[in-house]
Amino acid sequence: MIKVISTHLPSKSTLHDRMKTKDFVDCYSVESNLSPRQAANIITDFPGWARLLVSIRNIVTTPFGLLKEGPKTEDQVGFFPVESDTPTELIAGFNDKHLDFRVSVMTLDGHIYLATWVHPNNLLGRLYLKTIMPFHKLISRDALARVHLGSVKV
Repeated sequence: MIKVISTHLPSKSTLHDRMKTKDFVDCYSVESNLSPRQAANIITDFPGWARLLVSIRNIVTTPFGLLKEGPKTEDQVGFFPVESDTPTELIAGFNDKHLDFRVSVMTLDGHIYLATWVHPNNLLGRLYLKTIMPFHKLISRDALARVHLGSVKV
């Protein structure tokens, strides 16, 4: 059985540098021997049901002028621009008018940690975050289960 656990963001994560009082942060972990880059590639290779949810999100948010994906950069995982990549942590994400977000994929003590930091910029950002939260949790947990399975195959 794959055990994905809800946990605290490791103290070594550079996401701590961004955190402010009313920001959202969550973190999950799973046993894995993958590098952050390898895990991030699995995490952002969404299964069909998650791609469908993202498509619905894009249709619903189009009238509000929200970005459908991050700005194109030379280094990306999925549609997320990579901000930093070290042997222990990869940070990806971007800023939009409603919120700023980053994900951290970190390796520590035989585990991969997937953390999400969100700073809502306005009421739309706070409403958006509340609306997507159940889907975010489902996608995050599924992503780490897939990371665990990917590390078993390595």
